[in-house]
Amino acid sequence: MLKIKNYVKAESLQQAYELNQKKSNRLLGGMLWMKMSSAQIQTAIDLSGLMLDQIEETDEEFRIGCMVTLRQIELHQGLNDWFQEMLRDSVKDIVGVQFRNLATVGGSIFGRFGFSDVLTAFLALDTKVELYRGGIIPLEEFVKMPRDRDILVRLIVKKTSGTFAYLSHRNARTDFPVLAVGMSLCGKQARISVGARPQKAMAIELSEAETEKIREGVCSEEELAGIAKATAEKIPTGSNMRAGSEYRSHLCGVLIRRGLMKLQEGGGRHED
Repeated sequence: MLKIKNYVKAESLQQAYELNQKKSNRLLGGMLWMKMSSAQIQTAIDLSGLMLDQIEETDEEFRIGCMVTLRQIELHQGLNDWFQEMLRDSVKDIVGVQFRNLATVGGSIFGRFGFSDVLTAFLALDTKVELYRGGIIPLEEFVKMPRDRDILVRLIVKKTSGTFAYLSHRNARTDFPVLAVGMSLCGKQARISVGARPQKAMAIELSEAETEKIREGVCSEEELAGIAKATAEKIPTGSNMRAGSEYRSHLCGVLIRRGLMKLQEGGGRHED
């Protein structure tokens, strides 16, 4: 049973950061995983009063506060229009609406969970994280960092023109993914992220020549299948209760092939 001795609604990020330096204290997000633990928390730190539950859109980027819920991402018109519902597709099967109304993007990204659809999707985009002490760094770099006591303030997603896709395979509609793939084709770069390997998501880029052929729409189905197979072979997979490594590797090739077909159909639409 979760036990919390003290509760503090932070008045500033500085106060929250200072409180969070004590190992027995914890930051609160949606509390959907924390509430199922048997942790003994000295002080629970609530960030809900710091206006970090907003999605701001500018001409160059989206700025997504750490307390933004998955449901907000799912319904945000600007995100859906720009990324062709890729982010919506990544969260729509996460448990249920009630869950997504509570789960926060900050908790999903900071946790760097292997099963995270959210991490997989944002890793395929030009995404940076803003840390209170660590500053602004690429998400791909953040994923590789060890856990610390810093605070993830927001995500910054660049409005890069292109075509985007998200695919996953689940044993049941609202279960964790067996494998998930996020993809983007922006200019001369095609980026693929693979999550639920079951290790945390990783990203890989296609060669410039492969990207150009896909963007121009001249790859045959056989060529796309070959690119997908070669890419999948570079993605390490493992086994757990949901699937074995060999099955995941097979799925990886299948989902990447389907995603490449979507990218080729889009051909980098919205490019300037």
